Amino acid sequence: MSKHFPHIFEPFTVKRTTFRNRVVMPPMGSNYATYSGEVSEEMKDYYGLRARGGTALITVENACIDFPLATNGTKQLRIDGKQFMPGLFELTERIHKYGALASIQLNHAGASAYPERLGGLQSVSSSSVPSKEGNPAPRPLTKQEILNIVQKYADAAERAIGAGFDMVEIHGGHSYLLDQFLSPLYNKRTDEFGGSYENRARFARLVVEAVRARVGKWVPISFRISADEFIEGGNTLEDTLQLLEYIVPEVDIINVSAAVNDSIQYQIDKCDLPDAWRAYLSESVKKKFGKPVILSGNIRNPQIADDIIAQGKTDFIAIGRGLIADPDWANKARLGETDRIRKCISCNIGCADHRIAKSKPLRCTINPSVISGEVYKRQKVTRPLHVVVIGAGTAGLETACTAAEVGCTVTVLEKRNEVGGMARRIARFPEKTRIEDFPAYLEKRAAALPNLEIRLNTEATKELLDELKPDILYSATGSDPMLPPIEGLRELTDAEGSDIRSVEGFMSNIPFYEKNAEGKKVVIIGAGAVGLDVMEFFTLRKADVTVIEMMPAFGKDLDVVSKSTFHELLIKHPVNMHLGTALQKVNPHSFVAAKDGVTQEYPFDYGFICMGLVPAIPKDNPFETYAREHGIPFDNIGNSRKTGQIMHGTESGRNIINTIDAMGGFDL
Repeated sequence: MSKHFPHIFEPFTVKRTTFRNRVVMPPMGSNYATYSGEVSEEMKDYYGLRARGGTALITVENACIDFPLATNGTKQLRIDGKQFMPGLFELTERIHKYGALASIQLNHAGASAYPERLGGLQSVSSSSVPSKEGNPAPRPLTKQEILNIVQKYADAAERAIGAGFDMVEIHGGHSYLLDQFLSPLYNKRTDEFGGSYENRARFARLVVEAVRARVGKWVPISFRISADEFIEGGNTLEDTLQLLEYIVPEVDIINVSAAVNDSIQYQIDKCDLPDAWRAYLSESVKKKFGKPVILSGNIRNPQIADDIIAQGKTDFIAIGRGLIADPDWANKARLGETDRIRKCISCNIGCADHRIAKSKPLRCTINPSVISGEVYKRQKVTRPLHVVVIGAGTAGLETACTAAEVGCTVTVLEKRNEVGGMARRIARFPEKTRIEDFPAYLEKRAAALPNLEIRLNTEATKELLDELKPDILYSATGSDPMLPPIEGLRELTDAEGSDIRSVEGFMSNIPFYEKNAEGKKVVIIGAGAVGLDVMEFFTLRKADVTVIEMMPAFGKDLDVVSKSTFHELLIKHPVNMHLGTALQKVNPHSFVAAKDGVTQEYPFDYGFICMGLVPAIPKDNPFETYAREHGIPFDNIGNSRKTGQIMHGTESGRNIINTIDAMGGFDL
């Protein structure tokens, strides 16, 4: 047992299966399977890396038990035939190689099936209610079809154990088929599978009993459930405790999750939910049934995880996105190296939005090497190379750290008096404080590298570059607020004594606005991500908020979790939203905007310009010119290349490895 966080690292036995610690990787779709549903080399590397990092149990993502009706995701893993067993066996071999246990989640998507893979078939469910607002209506399953699907689960479980998995998990939550029977949101049946708790739980109970009969009494079975669906008309915790009475007799571990498709911000937790916020759910389930439980929910801090285990609120902690961000979470916690943990910031972009909304493979905003890990560190430059990075935001720091870790001498020039860039400033939003974990991690990582120097309050000039003599030059100068040529806009925004602020001006004055928001009339120009963050800030603090957006919809580029978050916010706290409305003029205490040729004035106490960001590149880009004149590699990365997400800058920063390689820096 580790002297650090002893409760996390105390072994635990379920039946004859012993877990080396309490850290569980829960099932999360990756889009790493092949198009035909087989295990890929990427998938083996991805899960193997998390097993190597000290995780006790790797639960492989939800696997399709009955293609195509059960399918979920563009490239979902399949387990509905023997032809998939060789790849699954190789996957369990990889996981077991590092001492972890392997489980796999068995799932039928029901009405949440991926439409493009249905081949024209109508999805199935308990009733004809879509599992997500705006989705096509499914058809109700017949009783015989239900019984057939029960056997599909049992067949899949048998294959899983045959392929070397130590246990199996049955998915009964998150708007998938079993949840579509458990939840009154979807289940409108009047037969023995609808109505009462016992009837709504009947399908899930039959599945659990069939799986138990097939795998035998010693194989642990876990059951994942949305303990509270956090939506009007859905199951509450009290409902779930009633439903579980009929399901758990043959279940060994209860995986306590939450929410459904239309409350996804409580399933794939939004940024402002605190560590282990769902602990009351797992504690209630554990208290009633006396069975081991798994808790998930923004768990990032090992001390909090250790405390909730010690308090008896859970037996296992599920570190999902946290293990995407840092595969070595468990090992670093065990060694007490918490400062080295790359903590997930719950942005939900590369992990959730990539898969759910964009049908892309899983990626991570703060970890540019989700699959390969830190193998790049095995390379070392074979000749002296001096890398100069202009800008110490997250893109610049990732570039600098990566270059230093392979042996380059690195100098970072930062004109401000702190590192972290836009990410650190955005973290000043009270609802976004978790983002601070990333620049804080990068700052500590940089400080541990003796061959990396950061010069604050230092402007990059041609003369300084001549003095430094870089072999590689990277520019990561960030972004500035977009201020188009609209009458009064540039003159009044962030001017001394003005009540009109850009997002930079807002972030610099958050303490003032926190004390002086209630009852104030606030008008925000722009309903992109930043404008909506400002809207959320003032709405939650009881201001009278109006948002003006020239596009026909708000939040066009938002990730799926943020969209659901703001949808809920606007229901609970109505905002005056004026879409298709363009700013025409800026006055000291009002904005003038027009829609369909009709002009209107919008007076305010505080006005905010959130029209987007533009790359902060000095005129004529002197850095690129310098690099070209001196014949050295140059790249412009992060927001100074294209404004948008932190992830793009992080990926570009890690790619300095390829720049070094291309110039022969690793050649023997």
